[in-house]
Amino acid sequence: MSNVLVAGGAGFIGSNYLRTALDQGGGDFFVCADKLTYAGSMENVRDLMDHARFAFAQADICDGAAMAALLKQYDIDTVINFAAQTHVDRSIATPDVFFHTNVIGAQTLMETARRYWFDKPDARFIQISTDEVYGALPETGRFTEASPLMPRNPYAASKAAADLAALSYHHTYGFPAIITRSGNNYGPYQHPEKFIPRMILCALENEPLPVYGDGLHVRDWLHVTDHCAAIEAVRRRGQAGQVYNIGADNEQTNLDVARTILSALGKPETLIRHVDDRPGHDRRYALNSGKITSQLQWSPRTAFAEAIADTIRWYRENPAWRRKMTFREE
Repeated sequence: MSNVLVAGGAGFIGSNYLRTALDQGGGDFFVCADKLTYAGSMENVRDLMDHARFAFAQADICDGAAMAALLKQYDIDTVINFAAQTHVDRSIATPDVFFHTNVIGAQTLMETARRYWFDKPDARFIQISTDEVYGALPETGRFTEASPLMPRNPYAASKAAADLAALSYHHTYGFPAIITRSGNNYGPYQHPEKFIPRMILCALENEPLPVYGDGLHVRDWLHVTDHCAAIEAVRRRGQAGQVYNIGADNEQTNLDVARTILSALGKPETLIRHVDDRPGHDRRYALNSGKITSQLQWSPRTAFAEAIADTIRWYRENPAWRRKMTFREE
């Protein structure tokens, strides 16, 4: 049995991960620690609050004393760090917030765990990262775990810095850090500021769908349940000091995704509005997931056409959640 601290567990991917892990049964206990900023919400984990193997604590990963108290109280042997500022547009406007949370917060959490785990040889720390740390790709090719880090916006740079900190802790202290890097996620509970939920919500309200530039930016869209299954594979079988790419082999342009959403809702493509591109907008991301597939026996199982329809249905059927998340402030 394992006691797992899920930092940032009230956010989009973290809350979906908690459902995945708890649904699997077994004796593992999960502690969700979240600062509850605008993107993390009790609405995302409310259905888990009465689960016998779940506990919640409002806490900031930048607060070493709070993290140390949680590690001690629950005898934590595994940390999964989802906690991060993640929206590129916000990172361009307020980069200091991103570097504070994503770098200082991650390092504080690592240092706290390192000091607590002196007698836990089987402990592990999973740092959840992003394909954006690699920079942009041309029209062909995919990033591997050996690709150089070339981040091109403040968000990506902050995540790359945290990745390097994790690897430095492993090499210097023998700290049991593992890094995962995924493509763009989509699915239920994703904050409305992100591309797919924003397109869905605009379409539902018959409002213009704002698409940056020509809309031909390519992303490898990964359903959140596939991502969560990959993280579980890493938690159970991953090796310390390793990096694992998690891709879906599902490249779509932003314009095609917007058109798919409109078609599913029976809305006209005339709702698409091309807007000025954002600074430093990377043209294409794609990941080679051969390592996690061959070593940890994980592969994506979700078909995009079916999963995007399910995602649209979820947002349509949860208007109360939509209203609460859309109008929340930091």
